[in-house]
Amino acid sequence: MGMIDIVKKAGVDAVGAGNPVNIIFGEILSIEDLKIKIDQKLILPQEFFIIPENLTRYEIDLSHSHNYSNGSTSKELNKIVIREGLKQGDKVLLLRVQGGQQYVILDKVV
Repeated sequence: MGMIDIVKKAGVDAVGAGNPVNIIFGEILSIEDLKIKIDQKLILPQEFFIIPENLTRYEIDLSHSHNYSNGSTSKELNKIVIREGLKQGDKVLLLRVQGGQQYVILDKVV
């Protein structure tokens, strides 16, 4: 690496260090192909986002059956939703990762 490349890299690193993080708000436009609107002109696709586990849908299947003394059986099919996950229209708090190429979805805003 030549001296010019070292100076260029130092300049880029200095600019990046001047604004290491940025907290912004967004709105979920679509869940199927995750799209989040950052402002009126900027809509970003799923590739830009890091989604923590606590913002994903989580449900438990509690299907079970009962055997009664008269020989009959009943089946219960129940799912319990533990976390709804993100939905269209949700407002989210975003943390821009240094460099601006990815955003961490911190949480929903209520």
